[in-house]
Amino acid sequence: MKIKTLAVAMLFTLPSFMSQAAMTLTSQNITNNQTLSNQQLFNQWGCTGKNESPQLSWTDIPAGTKSFAVTMYDPDAPTGSGWWHWSVINIPADVHSLAEGAGTVGGKALPKGASMVTNDFGFKGFGGACPPPKAKPHNYQITVYALNTANIKLPENASPALAGYNILAHVIGKARLVAPTNAR
Repeated sequence: MKIKTLAVAMLFTLPSFMSQAAMTLTSQNITNNQTLSNQQLFNQWGCTGKNESPQLSWTDIPAGTKSFAVTMYDPDAPTGSGWWHWSVINIPADVHSLAEGAGTVGGKALPKGASMVTNDFGFKGFGGACPPPKAKPHNYQITVYALNTANIKLPENASPALAGYNILAHVIGKARLVAPTNAR
């Protein structure tokens, strides 16, 4: 009976795995599985980085993509719920890259129509890596999502978790870079 239940459950979950296309995410500033540079480290809370968002480019866009979202998330933050460093939504479907520094507070460097959600530092912009002193490396996840909607509507004061919920409700493809970092 357990095997039959497992088989039925797998049949229901298989379409969701198949519907997410494999995309490719690259960066001039980040190499997958390599430490972030000083450019992507926060510049407060004891960290002395430049707090500049990385350049990102994505390819292998799935058919039906109507917009993109980009996030930087630290699942290893000692909060019980991780730490959202950056969330960008409503990137138009014809935009396949973000320039270095696009996460500057105010969003002037973002593509037209795109916007940022308040990060866990409390501002709308890129907040670089800043793990606690003597922490094991945190695995910073930079992810681009292809979405089947042109516009995610959120309240002005939306949390990154609410943005994430809405992003995941519309994802049809994604790609990720991971940067394990413990440097301050």
